[in-house]
Amino acid sequence: MGKRKRESANKIKEARKDQFFAKLKNVPSSPRKMRLVADMVRGVEAFKALGLLHFSNKHAAADVEKLLKSAISNWEQKNGRKAESGELYIKTIFVDPAPMLKRLRPAPQGRGYRIRKRSNHVTMFLDTINKDNQDA
Repeated sequence: MGKRKRESANKIKEARKDQFFAKLKNVPSSPRKMRLVADMVRGVEAFKALGLLHFSNKHAAADVEKLLKSAISNWEQKNGRKAESGELYIKTIFVDPAPMLKRLRPAPQGRGYRIRKRSNHVTMFLDTINKDNQDA
């Protein structure tokens, strides 16, 4: 790695030291279905969101619940203590499309219909609830 690239990588690393996040890549469901679940928990307190996700009927909720547990674990590991209820909230969560698998399904008269098997990437950022940040 060159000097300039190493320096920019170190800057990004320093900026992320105070951010607590987790990523879930190549989830085999469409981004549209995952965004419904992401919108449900955006801005919600972390342990309340775990309850919402656990009892949700959406299939994608299980993946987001696993991601939230990972993000909480990352926060605990960086801070060296256990997270308490009412301390963390989901600051940002976004869903990006991932590469699509394209398949052909046989169709009448020798044609083929294209099937697009979509997948997505989910990124979640946690933050602590401060006394002066009660609007979140």
